Amino acid sequence: MSGAPPARERRFLALGDSYTIGEGVEPHDRWPVRLARLLRDAGIAIGDPIIVARTGWTTDELAAGIDAAPLTLAAPYELVTLLVGVNDQYRGRVAAEYRDRFHALLVRAIEFAGGRSARVIVLSIPDWSVTPFASDRDRARIAREIDAYNVSNHEEALGVGARYVDVTTATRGAAGDLSMIAADGLHPSAAAYAIWARLALPVVADALRE
Repeated sequence: MSGAPPARERRFLALGDSYTIGEGVEPHDRWPVRLARLLRDAGIAIGDPIIVARTGWTTDELAAGIDAAPLTLAAPYELVTLLVGVNDQYRGRVAAEYRDRFHALLVRAIEFAGGRSARVIVLSIPDWSVTPFASDRDRARIAREIDAYNVSNHEEALGVGARYVDVTTATRGAAGDLSMIAADGLHPSAAAYAIWARLALPVVADALRE
């Protein structure tokens, strides 16, 4: 037989909360799983993501979840994504406290990526103020706090050389579109996660092709 051997599948670690575990959608509709499929369609060999995430997790709870993961998530991974913070905001934590905890998670993500910060992809926190769940809440305050959190995670990501994907704008642009919301009235739908995966695709592809 002739021809080049098949490319080795790159390892993919996705860290986060309900948005990464895909609360309210089927496992195959989670955005990291969709992203892996898009990468393979683009000719980039990558395995399905190893996901460390749980609905309701804050930054410190994600850190504890990483500690409790089997084999301490033996590194390195060719791709690590990080999306966390909405539950810190929901519980009323100030942006400065979030920034410190996010930075610590970012350092760990870079370690998982074998020290290659450019292989770490940070996603912005979606704005849940536009969801039906927030109809009886102060939507403007929620949006302001989400913005403050995203300033923190964006600055921290750029400061260490990680890459950044804005999904917040897409969530705000879908305000009033119930097709973008899961049945619980709060979490994104499969259609919304498909948009996130497409937004992340060029950024991730560039990182993996370097």
